Amino acid sequence: MSFDNLCKLLSEKYPANFASWVLNTPQTDVEVLKTELSIEPIRADSVTFLQLQGRILHLEFQTQWRSNPPLPLRMLDYWVRLYRLYRLPITQVVVLLLPPPETEVIETRFTLENTEHQYQVIRLWEENPELFLHDPALLPLAPLTATNEPQTLLQQVVEQVNELEAEKRTEISAYAQIVAGLKYEKDLVKRLFREGIMRESVIYQDILREGEEKGEQRERSLILRQLTRRVGELPQQWRDRVNSLSLEQLENLGEALLDFQGIGDLETWWDTSEEN
Repeated sequence: MSFDNLCKLLSEKYPANFASWVLNTPQTDVEVLKTELSIEPIRADSVTFLQLQGRILHLEFQTQWRSNPPLPLRMLDYWVRLYRLYRLPITQVVVLLLPPPETEVIETRFTLENTEHQYQVIRLWEENPELFLHDPALLPLAPLTATNEPQTLLQQVVEQVNELEAEKRTEISAYAQIVAGLKYEKDLVKRLFREGIMRESVIYQDILREGEEKGEQRERSLILRQLTRRVGELPQQWRDRVNSLSLEQLENLGEALLDFQGIGDLETWWDTSEEN
């Protein structure tokens, strides 16, 4: 699936969310138009037409600014054909997913002699990520929004994906990983999403908890061996006492026993720790 095609899929699956974003006003009554515009060229893989209340919204997603025919001419062409068909006001928005080379100028109008036509351009890399992070429909686009710390942003995307319901999580995760591939190294994307999913899984939590328990058991065994070397063989009652200590108390005992000379030092440490 191409990136343009994925954005078209998302905008047609969640039309109200996308319309609300690009128009910066809440939209509820939104219908996807399956319009067949007869004259070429129409890039059906990147174009979305939405019917609002008394208006048509034309969305176009682009990974590259340069195209043939030029985008300004295409936008004029679409406007004429849409207006001829619907006779309604038309808002046109081009969503650029990636910044173009510095040598390319992002134009927002077509001009030729007495003809002038304007449209809106959204530069995704300048958009505030907060809206995208908190809207599951827009979340897949969040990796490409504005940030000075790209990896931190990608980690936030992973965290938000993992908070979704299981059924939606798989779908949005797949979309987000595809889009993230435009900007981030593939191995980084795979690793962060895999780790995020593992952290949320019950099995992973059980493994982590089991690992912590085993680590604590190893620490108790080590403390007991060190005590035996410092003060001699421990009576069973003292072994039971050491096994009853919390992890923090074990760490304190591990530091203190380095100065022990006999069982009396252990008894003194125990009495002092109970007083504290």
